[in-house]
Amino acid sequence: MHLTIVSDAWRPQVNGVVRTLERVAGELMALGDAVEVIGPDRFRSFAMPGYRDIRLAYRPRPALRDMLDAARPDALHIATEGPLGLATRAICAERGWRFTTSFHTRFAEYVAARTGIPPRLVWALLRRFHNAGAGTFAATQTLQDELATRGFRHVLPWTRGVDLALFQDGARDAWKGLPGPIFLYAGRIAVEKNIAAFLELDLPGTKVVVGDGPQRAALQSRYPAAHFAGWRHGEDLAAAYRGADVMVFPSRTDTFGLVLLEAMACGTPVAAYPVMGPRDVVGPGGVLDENLQRACLAALDVPRPRARLQAERFSWPACAASFRDQLVTIEG
Repeated sequence: MHLTIVSDAWRPQVNGVVRTLERVAGELMALGDAVEVIGPDRFRSFAMPGYRDIRLAYRPRPALRDMLDAARPDALHIATEGPLGLATRAICAERGWRFTTSFHTRFAEYVAARTGIPPRLVWALLRRFHNAGAGTFAATQTLQDELATRGFRHVLPWTRGVDLALFQDGARDAWKGLPGPIFLYAGRIAVEKNIAAFLELDLPGTKVVVGDGPQRAALQSRYPAAHFAGWRHGEDLAAAYRGADVMVFPSRTDTFGLVLLEAMACGTPVAAYPVMGPRDVVGPGGVLDENLQRACLAALDVPRPRARLQAERFSWPACAASFRDQLVTIEG
């Protein structure tokens, strides 16, 4: 199969969408499929307002049309709803091509947090975008149910995986020298991640923030007692998880939370709110509570082997197989 994935989120961005697409593409190519990812790195681009690290393709449709002609895909998947996703959808409408989409981000809430635009207006645009396709992949049952309630048609299950060989328990000296216990946040440092809710907590030991983003400078200035470590990748990221006593996930807007699986695979229990994402992923591998401080302290008592066992329920081969099985040919 020749598969083309179009995504506004792609290297050098660092986030769950990029890691998911990279791993799924790798799994499918290992099985003999030809997979091409078209991202904004192949176009003239501009910085996303308020988030300079994210580049958006500028007027991509003419060049994108040529790329799709050259790729001659059997199947086409649109991963995001940005300029590339919109341009691809328009090209498919022109040509009568079928395609699938995936829902990675609660974009309506993100826009509302940044601009004050009512979420219902953005939800209407998202519904129109995704319903033009042959199916929308959603990572959890909670998300599938919400999308169906909001009028999305043909919502299909597509969970996530975790690299159990990279992310595993082992030496726990990454934060040696910092007073314990270590409460860790890992991910983008942006307003929608609600990181201040974590940094405000009265907790023993040290709060560590791994990642970067537009809120870093402000939060670092406001919470000087927290340790901001910047991005970690690969084994360094695994070591960061392992060295923590609890992974704290304060977001209320994520649809899944790949970092939850990565932390638990390293044996680190999770503390989070009982919302979409954590509610579908964490299970016995952590503690969910509307009182995040209480969840953090209770998670200290979760056995590390229990967190690992919860992560082992998720695999990348199964994720890739589910993705492939639900694709459609561009010509029905």
